[in-house]
Amino acid sequence: MYRIHFTAHDLARTRVSPEPLPLLELQLAVRAVQDRGGPARLAAWRRRSAVELTSPARMALSLSGPNDVAPTFCWPGLPGTPADLLEYARATSDTVVAEQLAEIACRDRLPSWAVALGHDAELRAHLHTGVEQLFARLLQPYWPRLTEVYAADRALRLRRFQDGGVAGLLSTASPEWLRWRPPVLEIRMPTGIEHDLYLDGRGIVLAPSVFAPRAYVNDDAPQQPILAYPADCGRSLAWLTAMTPRQPAGPAVAALLGQTRAAILTTIAAHPSCTTTELARLADVSPAGASQHATVLRAAGLVHTVRYRNSALHTPTQLGLDLLDTPT
Repeated sequence: MYRIHFTAHDLARTRVSPEPLPLLELQLAVRAVQDRGGPARLAAWRRRSAVELTSPARMALSLSGPNDVAPTFCWPGLPGTPADLLEYARATSDTVVAEQLAEIACRDRLPSWAVALGHDAELRAHLHTGVEQLFARLLQPYWPRLTEVYAADRALRLRRFQDGGVAGLLSTASPEWLRWRPPVLEIRMPTGIEHDLYLDGRGIVLAPSVFAPRAYVNDDAPQQPILAYPADCGRSLAWLTAMTPRQPAGPAVAALLGQTRAAILTTIAAHPSCTTTELARLADVSPAGASQHATVLRAAGLVHTVRYRNSALHTPTQLGLDLLDTPT
């Protein structure tokens, strides 16, 4: 059992990341593409992604097995654009790289070539090229949809925070893998690792993930430890079965040309994670009308809806936001 010990200061600083962490999600995707026992919903994506990879991409892939400890100099757990984070990773000093590899070597077996990464700049540049290529292959085509899943799950977590505070958030984050026993968060580890992490006032960052099959802790993150866990709402999305990029909007978008539906979409964009009842009140329509219009918007790919208790929470998708931002 991996145990995270919280103080009152840690609880005050614990937060849900405001945006996806691209290279952390890439690291989890790298694990998932190699894990044949992973979720069935990722099978088609896994088959397509693992073929015809370049030599640098395969090098990066081999540095993070499904259950291995991965060096954070490749995949820093930070917010930002993929391009900026890749540059940040490339700037990691030789000393930090060597220290991380030595620590990992004490627990896992590294590829034979990896020992030279701490002093061979050309080899490390080759590795980071592979990381960049993996992002382009594994995540880039699907990033808009992954961002939508993240936003919907984050809205759900914040609603739970409003109901039960940080304790309520931690106790419901991922019941299959996490158990909140105040003031300790217990994480079930398939590898059987026993570890106690004392936060010392830092708190943690919670990061829902489409690719995390279980809870995952990055305690070497540059700012705060990161706890990634499976995104609840991601499990019900039909597109994950095929894991294909979002197609251009089709005829369903024509249904949005009506004034009332445009007002509904504008309201959801202004009040993300609103319930159907709240939506009806804000848009001055009946609850039945709000539900009907939200259903059409969801079918058109403009709204994402998740269930929370007996309520439906609506958030705009990037396509919906882009439509509202289109010059008239």
